Amino acid sequence: MTEINLHACLSGERVVLEPLTLEHTAALSLAARDGALWELWYTSVPHPDEVAAYIQEAMKSESLGESLAFAVRDKLSGLVVGSTRICSWDQANRRLELGYTWYGKSAQRSGINTETKLLLLGYAFETLGVIAVEFRTHWFNQASRQAIARLGAKQDGVLRNHKILKDGSLRDTVVFSILDSEWPAVKANLQFRLLQHKE
Repeated sequence: MTEINLHACLSGERVVLEPLTLEHTAALSLAARDGALWELWYTSVPHPDEVAAYIQEAMKSESLGESLAFAVRDKLSGLVVGSTRICSWDQANRRLELGYTWYGKSAQRSGINTETKLLLLGYAFETLGVIAVEFRTHWFNQASRQAIARLGAKQDGVLRNHKILKDGSLRDTVVFSILDSEWPAVKANLQFRLLQHKE
């Protein structure tokens, strides 16, 4: 198993990704309220009252070596604006997924997601040495699908009736990926996009 310092932050110019702990409960509850994100039926954003349980589930997954969860802090405001996670980490096959990503409405389309993904992808390919990074989202989550495509990920396919959601509906899951051989071009594109946000 890869030796990982679970207490390390990933820091960029605009965001800091802090290892997720129960100390983030109040701040993440506020972020979820920004846009009432839990009301979007095709996402898995926790209700503000369920954030502590959401964090505990993430920490349990970390303890099993399956994931690394982060709170996303905006350096400009100092506020925690969302959460993201390395998940479905298959260390034997050097693959992982970036998922459970959500931001308060005021942080969306601000460049925060671009830098967050740049940090996570760099960590995945350059530190963890993975050969592929997956992204998965609901068929009906058009904003997420477009955001993943803008990163430079390619669509692999659609898993039909992939999951039964809390409301009993069936989720078709769209799967995207970036390969290690594609990372240099994806990295250059993300860096360019961040420069556009600064101008």
